[in-house]
Amino acid sequence: MSKTAVSRDIKLITIGNSKGLRLPKALLQKYGWSDSLVLEETDEGIYLYSKEKNKLSWQETYRAMAAEGEDWSDLDVTVADGLE
Repeated sequence: MSKTAVSRDIKLITIGNSKGLRLPKALLQKYGWSDSLVLEETDEGIYLYSKEKNKLSWQETYRAMAAEGEDWSDLDVTVADGLE
């Protein structure tokens, strides 16, 4: 699975004494965002995500991983490394 980043130019808008972000409608629809988000600040930057954690079940996760068709054969050498 590869990670790709998409850059967008967005403007800060004045809201009273604060600043806000205007997010494109297509982006809101893509992620199912409506009224509120969680903002998480990390060393790498900030993350925005919905309060409703749309986590996959274990079965859904397995299906998604199987659909990727990744080749894990390079890990077969770990069987012969003598470690339990």
